[in-house]
Amino acid sequence: MQLSTRTEKDATVITVEAERIDAAVAIRFKDLMRDTAEGCTGRIILDLGQVDFIDSSGLGAIVASMKQLGDGQKLELAALNANVDKVFRLTRMDTVFPIHASLGNAVNSHAN
Repeated sequence: MQLSTRTEKDATVITVEAERIDAAVAIRFKDLMRDTAEGCTGRIILDLGQVDFIDSSGLGAIVASMKQLGDGQKLELAALNANVDKVFRLTRMDTVFPIHASLGNAVNSHAN
């Protein structure tokens, strides 16, 4: 499990460089997200374009990552493939997170 970070426009983009976020990596993911988001301000876009599979532990880790953000930080999701998108919609987490069809859409958006 590895995350990479860059700044684009007014957002910090965190890219998940893994095909799966599941029980085997959920705790590591949450710890990496906490460390990576520390010191960031404003919008944080989680680029899930490389992720093909997410289970309930992975979903919980993303929710926990959102909850551990500080004041003024906001987590948005981008580039979910069909399988990952389905998990967010079936669990109604699409009502919790702003979800963008692509990373470009997310960067150019000013979601509330």
